[in-house]
Amino acid sequence: MLIAAALPATAATLVPPGNRNAEQPPIPGASSRRTQATNTTFQAKYRKVYALLQNDGGLRSKIREAASRYGIDPMHIVGAIVGEHTYNVDAYDRLQTYYVKAISYLSRKLTFSYEGEDITDFVRRPQFSRCAGQSGSYDLWACREQVWNRSFRGKTVGGEGFPDNRFGAVFFQPYYAGQTFGLGQLNPLTALQMSDLVNRVSGLPKLDASDPNEVYKTIMDPDLTLNYVAATLKTSIDAYRQIAGYDISKNPGITATLYNVGNPEQRAYALKAENDRRIAAGEPAKMPEENYYGWLVNDKLPELQALF
Repeated sequence: MLIAAALPATAATLVPPGNRNAEQPPIPGASSRRTQATNTTFQAKYRKVYALLQNDGGLRSKIREAASRYGIDPMHIVGAIVGEHTYNVDAYDRLQTYYVKAISYLSRKLTFSYEGEDITDFVRRPQFSRCAGQSGSYDLWACREQVWNRSFRGKTVGGEGFPDNRFGAVFFQPYYAGQTFGLGQLNPLTALQMSDLVNRVSGLPKLDASDPNEVYKTIMDPDLTLNYVAATLKTSIDAYRQIAGYDISKNPGITATLYNVGNPEQRAYALKAENDRRIAAGEPAKMPEENYYGWLVNDKLPELQALF
């Protein structure tokens, strides 16, 4: 994160454990409809992912190891997994199923494209020239996402119309209607952003948008994807410390919230701007707050911590 890294180091305000909201914030209708469509409940989905963690000591060890590599509490990874499988998709009963799914992606011809134009060709358009100076995968893909939002999303460019939808949804869901996959329910765009950090910390090969099969295999393989989950969470912790001045490393509900909503740097800058305004007006600064997803993680934290 080039911009964040350039900011002066200052003492960050610790966000204490627990929820800031007494009651769970509203759950989006899309999540409720998805759960109802599969004839289950949020509580049943939570118990299912809890059982996966409870019954698989090997998985718990992998989570601890990944957390240690990235210098974060394992509960951040646990929170992301629990939140995703409670409000997104059901967890599989056995970890082995994720490995089988990972291998299956190698036999499919996948593409990252829109209307026949591959993403590797699309980002060569002149609008993306401002991103050419970005050397790191996080900054490069974040820049490309910004260009998409400003220059293409919901617009007609050169007589060609583009959907009013997220960059990751338009170009990075080649096989299913869903946009996230695997134990950590990662979006391929997020995995591409984290590629350099994971390569540096874990020594895994860098991902390439020209090889979607390998990207999806990586997302589906628990031994690989946990590194990307940890890197994503670490990125959020660093962004909030360096940009907004808050230490969220002791609050898995906040990191789970950011894992759910994405764009941690943008949200950290927005929080800093709001607090600058508040302080100038003589008002107290606003702490980061959990959403419905992070609220559940903090609410269930004692039960989840007992597993580790």
